[in-house]
Amino acid sequence: MPDFDPADALAAAAAGDQRAWTSIVSTYSGLIWTVARAYRLSAADSADVFQGTWLRLVEHLGDIRDPIRLGGWLATTARNEALQLLRRVGRDVPVDDMSTVSEAADSVPTADEELLRTEDQKVLWSAFGQLPGSCQRLLRLLFAEPLSPVLISAYSAGGS
Repeated sequence: MPDFDPADALAAAAAGDQRAWTSIVSTYSGLIWTVARAYRLSAADSADVFQGTWLRLVEHLGDIRDPIRLGGWLATTARNEALQLLRRVGRDVPVDDMSTVSEAADSVPTADEELLRTEDQKVLWSAFGQLPGSCQRLLRLLFAEPLSPVLISAYSAGGS
């Protein structure tokens, strides 16, 4: 939004202008989600942080001293909301070995990794759809779990 002015938007939203509020939300929603997800919260917990952050802004609409720094204020508020949620919920994970927890945390994909994986899957399924039907059936059989000798013999006996 090239014409977005945080000071004007905050003043108008404080006066009840729904369009100004919508403008603020659309401008900063991505930032708040990013902060919440950076704490590796579940989707539900991230949504709680998101809602809590906007609630704090509504409570302090007229109190923001430097509207140009609204993004920083929202990011800080989202961090505080996430930390409060983590303290409230307590992240006790019952496991025998703490290395399991560390490995699980390391295996959580980033947003970029998830986007790349999704794009790779689209390309893969597109290519798969262009294969002849017999090749598609063979690949489905090869990747079926468990791979049984019955399936292999049924395919080789009857079926290309």
